[in-house]
Amino acid sequence: MPNVPRPTRDLARTLRRQMTLPEVMLWQHLRGSPAGLRFRRQHPVGRYVLDFYCSSRALAVEVDGYVHQLAAQTSHDEVRDAWLADQGVTIMRIPATDVLRDVDAVVGAVLATARSLSVR
Repeated sequence: MPNVPRPTRDLARTLRRQMTLPEVMLWQHLRGSPAGLRFRRQHPVGRYVLDFYCSSRALAVEVDGYVHQLAAQTSHDEVRDAWLADQGVTIMRIPATDVLRDVDAVVGAVLATARSLSVR
């Protein structure tokens, strides 16, 4: 993985303190290493901060709120996702509404996706 610039590390620390409700809900399930998979929250990679990251499977889980539906954000997300894919990271995008509606189903999908990826 590429070096992380100091401003990105600082941003990650700030984002850990300012997580959205869907992020908090998902983190409550992922923080205990479910199924033996360790997740980090607001994890910096390069110049980006990932909502959740499982390093053993190189899986990024992004909880997308309404702003990710806007054209400008969509194009930014595409560039970001392409860069992460070049680094070997698989990106899983989950609408925030799905987390709010059924967090258990979302956790199940995240764990199934992680288990389907090769161990790094």
